Amino acid sequence: MEKREEMAGSAPLSGIKVLDLTKLAPGPHCTMILGDLGADVIRVEEPGEPTGRRAAQAGTADVKAPRPSYAPTNAVGRNKRSIGLNLKSEVGREIYLRLARDADIVVEEFRPGVAKRLGIDYDVLSRINPRLIYCAVTGFGQTGPYRDLVGHDLNYIAQAGALSLIGRRNQPPTIPLNLLADYAGGGMHATIGILAALIARAQTGRGQYVDIAMLDGVMLLLAQALSTYFTNHKVPERGTQPGDGGAPFYNLYETRDGKIITIASMEPWFYGNLCRALKCEQYIGHQYDRDKWPEMFDTFARIFKTKTRDEWWNILTQADICVGRMMTLDELENDPQIRARNMIVEVETASGEKVKQVGISIKLSETPGSIRLLPPKLGEHTDAILAELGYASQDIAQWRAAGAIR
Repeated sequence: MEKREEMAGSAPLSGIKVLDLTKLAPGPHCTMILGDLGADVIRVEEPGEPTGRRAAQAGTADVKAPRPSYAPTNAVGRNKRSIGLNLKSEVGREIYLRLARDADIVVEEFRPGVAKRLGIDYDVLSRINPRLIYCAVTGFGQTGPYRDLVGHDLNYIAQAGALSLIGRRNQPPTIPLNLLADYAGGGMHATIGILAALIARAQTGRGQYVDIAMLDGVMLLLAQALSTYFTNHKVPERGTQPGDGGAPFYNLYETRDGKIITIASMEPWFYGNLCRALKCEQYIGHQYDRDKWPEMFDTFARIFKTKTRDEWWNILTQADICVGRMMTLDELENDPQIRARNMIVEVETASGEKVKQVGISIKLSETPGSIRLLPPKLGEHTDAILAELGYASQDIAQWRAAGAIR
């Protein structure tokens, strides 16, 4: 790990300290990105077994309550240190406030009002650290009539209008995993907001509160669709538009081996190349003739069935056509482009075992990110972090015995 440690000093967020109180997808995804870019991310976790409703859930469902994965393959847990801290205890809260005095960023995804009840909300922390950037990620934000409602990705993309646009015509909407609200609308938007606040702090000397709502983030992803609606006042019918599966030239087709090839020949020159490659020159000039779309669909589908997915890939990539293979996860690590971009990497565990993780997507020429730490066990760095704060070993042992830390 020595080489990775050396790289960390030149990372863009080197020297930035992050307190991470998050548990589920958007928050850990945000802090993973910050950690990849060099930030010192301290994951503050509840010590001991889950309590309250999570404990009840575990008991009735005969499953363990949600807890972050510590597997070395778990990318969203990497580049973080872990401290076990009971924020409901007086000692735990005091330790947290001491951590916050020197922190640059706090990321949490509590329901609105929870941080205030714990006595660790922005109003409290900003008084002891005016430079602090405090980011709260929730489904509906800190204001508005929905602020206290619970939800998950599917609920937010439905409320934002995105779900109504995803899927085939005359079919129920397609649920697109939890990619849009959790990761794009939540985690990535939180990262953007935090980085913007860091730049603002360099200008003003003060931190600020970053209010990230996954509903808001998903709506921003719909900027083009909403702009079109505000122009023509027509609500699009799912699966009928050129970009959502309604057009034969922007679609997916099954190939001879039962796999899928995707075509996205939106521009007329790429469309012309497609028609020539499929020996369907009769359709050139009729790209947006909707009356011909059913016939074109049938013709294209029949032709694509004559060869395998990879045979079509080899043919069409040589003909300047927008084409992609629908890859399954087990195929990705053998793809030459993914290998060239280091988007699947091998990292070494403490025992010397090599495991695979997704790579770092943000490529910086002068200050690249790095994978320096694998996901920590709960409380793995508690003693080291408390020692950094100046606490004595006998106090640490006493607090651990009392359950305030782990």
